[in-house]
Amino acid sequence: MCGILLGLYLARLGLSPARMGMVVGAGLAGNALAMMFATVRGDALGRRRMLLGLALLSALGGIAASMASDALALGLAALFGMLNGMGRDRGASLVIEQAILPATTDDQGRTRVVAWYNVLQDVGHALGGLCAAVPEILRRQLAVGDVESIRFTFLGYAALMGLVAMFALRLSPNVEFQGEHARVEVSPETKRIVWRISSLFVLDSLGGGFLTTALLSFFFFERYGASEAVIGLLFFGARILNAVSHLAAAWLAKRIGLVNTMVFTHIPSSILLASVAFAPSFPIAALLFLLREGLVEMDVPTRQSYVMAVVRPTERLYASGVTSLVRMSAWAVAPTFAGLFMQSALAVPLFIGAGFKITYDILLWGAFRRLKPPEEGGPTAS
Repeated sequence: MCGILLGLYLARLGLSPARMGMVVGAGLAGNALAMMFATVRGDALGRRRMLLGLALLSALGGIAASMASDALALGLAALFGMLNGMGRDRGASLVIEQAILPATTDDQGRTRVVAWYNVLQDVGHALGGLCAAVPEILRRQLAVGDVESIRFTFLGYAALMGLVAMFALRLSPNVEFQGEHARVEVSPETKRIVWRISSLFVLDSLGGGFLTTALLSFFFFERYGASEAVIGLLFFGARILNAVSHLAAAWLAKRIGLVNTMVFTHIPSSILLASVAFAPSFPIAALLFLLREGLVEMDVPTRQSYVMAVVRPTERLYASGVTSLVRMSAWAVAPTFAGLFMQSALAVPLFIGAGFKITYDILLWGAFRRLKPPEEGGPTAS
C-alpha cells in the first residue's frame, strides 16, 4: 500500500518528479540506516526487541507522512519512518527474519521455507495493492478531497504497523541468537564471499531503484491516466503472480540449481519491463508488466537461500545484513536520478533499470555458478 500510494500522494501534493525521487530516496536511506544498525547490533539488542522498535518507527512515519505537505517534512517522515517506496522487501525486519528462517529447517528444505516466507509477504503486498483503492472509495462515498483521502489511508498504514509491533511482542524466545556471545567473529572466507556477491547486488539494486513501485505507479498515472484503484488492482495482480512465482522458483531450483534459477528467470523479466515503455495503451502495458511480475521475483527466495547456504549458521545475520544493506543503499541512491530523468522522458528509468539488471545477471552467473550450496553438492557450512 505504501509503495503504491507514496508516488501518487506526492504527485497530488504537486511535487515535481525530481522532488518525488528525493522523498522516495530518503525513505530508502532510512531503511538502509536501520539495516546497518540491525546488522551490527541486532543480536546484542535482541531480535524481538529490534522487530518491535522497527514496527513502531514505521507507524510513526506513517502518521507523520499523513500530516506533512512540503518536500522537506515528507522527506524527514520518510527517512525516520523508513517509508519504503519500493513496494517490496521489508528493510531491517527482513535482515533479522532472514537470519531466523534457515534454523527452522535443513539444507533440503531451506529454499522451500524461504519461498513460503516470500509467498506470505507477497500476499500481504497484494492485499496492500487492494488497499490502494481506499482513497478513491473515500472520495466517491464520503466526498473526501484527493489529498485528504490518501492521508486517511496512511493513517491506516500506521495502524497496521502498530499491529505488527504487537505480533513482535508475541514471538518465541527461540528466535534469539543461540550462542554464547551475541558478537560473532566472521571468517575471512565468508567476508570474501559476502562482499563479492554484494558488489554484484549493487548493480541489481541500482536497477531496482529506478523501478520503485512509487515511481512505476506515477508512470502509469502520468502516461495512461490510470487511477489509484486501477493501479492498486494492477499491483494486486502483480503481487499474486510474485507469490506463485516464489513456489515455482523453489521447484525449479531443485532441478537446475539456485544460481541458474536466479539468472535465467531474471533476464526475460527485464526485457519485458523495458517493453512496457513501448505499449500503446494501458491494457497492453499492464499485460506486459504482469508477465514481468510473474518472473522478476523468482530470484528472491533463491537469492536469500543461496546467501544463507554459503555461510556458517552463526554468520547468517552478518551475511543477511551486509547483502541487504548494500541493496537498500543502492535503492536509496537511484530514485533521485530516476525522478530527474522522468522530467525529461517518462520511460527512461525503465530502460536504465532493465539495463542494470541484465548486466547484474550476466556477471552473477559468471562469478558464482561454480560455488554450489550444500544441497547441490557444495561444502556444508559448519
